[in-house]
Amino acid sequence: QVQLVESGGGLVQAGGSLRLSCGASGRTFTSYTMGWFRQAPGKEREFVVCINWSSDGTYYADSVKGRFTISRDNAKNTVYLQMNSLEPEDTAVYYCAAARSSFIRYREKDYDYWGQGTQVTVAS
Repeated sequence: QVQLVESGGGLVQAGGSLRLSCGASGRTFTSYTMGWFRQAPGKEREFVVCINWSSDGTYYADSVKGRFTISRDNAKNTVYLQMNSLEPEDTAVYYCAAARSSFIRYREKDYDYWGQGTQVTVAS
């Protein structure tokens, strides 16, 4: 069992930055590919980015490529999402998720554990 807790959300002006963190419980953090998803009001949840256990594999949604950066610190059981050049369209609840896999995973159904989400609001 893995429990995930996100933090770092908030209100920011367009063009600003935020860094989200996701802390994971459990001793097998390195067994999981970690991902970030988001859900905007009235829309379905969508994939944002993921990172494999060794950090040598990442995969970004086109909408965030070049603006967002995912990283992880396995010693701290934490994954981060650095979000730069934020746009109002990035406004959403951001969810951290863990997949029991060593490989890149970008489908919701591939993820086994989810956090409660953290709100990110980008004002224009």
